[in-house]
Amino acid sequence: MKDRTEEILNKYANADRDSLIPILQEVQDIDGWLSETALTSIGNHLGIPVSKVYGVATFYNQFRFHPNGKFHIQVCRGTACHVLGSATVLEELQRKLKINVGETTKDGLFSLEIVACIGTCGLAPVININGNFHAGVTAESLDGIIDSYKEKINN
Repeated sequence: MKDRTEEILNKYANADRDSLIPILQEVQDIDGWLSETALTSIGNHLGIPVSKVYGVATFYNQFRFHPNGKFHIQVCRGTACHVLGSATVLEELQRKLKINVGETTKDGLFSLEIVACIGTCGLAPVININGNFHAGVTAESLDGIIDSYKEKINN
């Protein structure tokens, strides 16, 4: 991972603070998340304290600080999904998976993210798991959805 970060930083040889967000985005695009090692390397390269790099990265919700699980779950919290119960769906996912938003289960299978809108309002509430959309999701339907992904591991 460090080698990939170094490759990206080499493309920004004479960079300054203005390049911080594009570098963070590119590192996350390659690695899927921002590790402590990557944040330190970026700060050193730009001559910025790591605390400032971390401060910028935590300000924007696009950045992740843990690797995604094998199955990355996005819960839509747009208006239609909210009105039709996505808060309950999110709470139930957190309870079932024993993780909070932005975390990954200990076995590395599932990670959880909130998105502002998936754009499928007519199917609300919706969750997206690795590009597969599940419509009309309820707290009760989550067992079957989660179990179907666990079964993919066993087959």
